[in-house]
Amino acid sequence: MRKWIALLLLAGTAAILFWTPRGNSQETTGGFTDYKVISHAMGGIRDHAYTNSYEAFIANYEKGNRVFEVDLLLTEDGNLVARHEWTQAMTELLQQEGQLPEARQAARLTYNEFKNSKILGAYAPLDWQDIMDLMERYPDIYIVTDMKEQDSEDRKRQLSLLVRSAQARDPQLLERVVPQIYNRPMLETVKAVYDFPSIIYTLYATQDTDDEVVDFVAENDIDAVTIPEQRVTRSFLSKLKKAGAAAYVNTINEPADANRFKRMGANGVYSDFLTEKEVESAGWLYALGK
Repeated sequence: MRKWIALLLLAGTAAILFWTPRGNSQETTGGFTDYKVISHAMGGIRDHAYTNSYEAFIANYEKGNRVFEVDLLLTEDGNLVARHEWTQAMTELLQQEGQLPEARQAARLTYNEFKNSKILGAYAPLDWQDIMDLMERYPDIYIVTDMKEQDSEDRKRQLSLLVRSAQARDPQLLERVVPQIYNRPMLETVKAVYDFPSIIYTLYATQDTDDEVVDFVAENDIDAVTIPEQRVTRSFLSKLKKAGAAAYVNTINEPADANRFKRMGANGVYSDFLTEKEVESAGWLYALGK
């Protein structure tokens, strides 16, 4: 009888902890790293990824996600918008061929072309002003930027435009913007524009060794590192933790994979479709021996 009572108490405690709702940003202590999921490209919607759309944000926010990565590019006329790339393949992925002349389907669009081309025939594309609207409407979200411009001067233009427009509207918004950097020199580029409180070093484009990454993180108080899944090791994750950085693995869409990386020591994952609740429940199942 005592054994069964103990088991029931353990299960009850686990259930209470699991079903405790997430607080808003004012109730957490670690900023964006309190969360286990970063919604990739605003998160997926109806099995579609890479939309960076308003509806994708709403769908994933309503599922409980609070950290959103967004791809950012400059339009032909210099506006900052949420798009992964200016290619024919992306136009086809977003099902916009019927809305754009053939000559414009692989081109850098103008702002009007971008805003007037529905995504998947139904979803609204976002510009940076729209994203700031969302940050004001939902004060518990964080925006992780993925600057897709390849030229360093264009990236400076992106950052400058982002910062100037946020400062003009509400400088406090920048407290919840987390830029990603892709190499060590880019940190100085970012800081020259604005000293953001949080930075993520994402490793998909760098040749840095694990030890170089760890040393850089420790020397510069980098908040988090994003690691491609094929590069993840227990040793690397342990070193990053000792250096004070959270580690996220990208891009992971299966709960079992997210749980495996958490067990190895990762803080969380970038995902198109996973939610905070799914990742946390997978962790509880492991803790209970399931």
